[in-house]
Amino acid sequence: PTPEEAIQKLKETEKILIKKQEFLEHKIQQELQMAKKHGTKNKRAALQALRRKKRLEQQLAQTDGTLSTLEFQREAIENATTNTEVLRAMEFAAQGMKKAYQDMDIDKVDELMADITEQQEVAQQISDAISRAVGFGDDVDEDELLEELEELEQEELSRELLHVGDKEEEPPVELPSIPSTHLPAGPAPKADEDEEALKQLTEWIS
Repeated sequence: PTPEEAIQKLKETEKILIKKQEFLEHKIQQELQMAKKHGTKNKRAALQALRRKKRLEQQLAQTDGTLSTLEFQREAIENATTNTEVLRAMEFAAQGMKKAYQDMDIDKVDELMADITEQQEVAQQISDAISRAVGFGDDVDEDELLEELEELEQEELSRELLHVGDKEEEPPVELPSIPSTHLPAGPAPKADEDEEALKQLTEWIS
């Protein structure tokens, strides 16, 4: 039989033994009740009920042992079936991997990777060359330019220090002169005010 058929047969047998267990347990309870019923009234019937109970308990113990054996055997077949399927899957995967790598040579792979690395280095060198600053016709040393610039800065600084305090003083700010005309001490009549104003105007013009 196939493993599946054996497992199915074992399950069916287990169901039969479980039903037998239930039957024996029920009979044992009946015999126990019979022994209690007769008790001291009918000692002979009570002893017979206890003897039957003992035989039934022995059968129950044997059934339990047989059921355990069947369960162990079924579990072993199930595990074997599972392991077989796992091994088949692993073998299938191994064959697929072998098929995938059958056209590959490790030496060729190493050669290809070395080729890729070399091309990457060439590409980097080209990028560096393109991005490098180029001065067409400019062969002046940058250090010399920096030195000349520093000398010019020193000369300018020295010139500023020499002319400190030589700046021309700004002319003083001229303020308007104070008028010499005295204001009248008190209010004057309107005619006098006009005459006084005309007199001041004449003096100012002359």
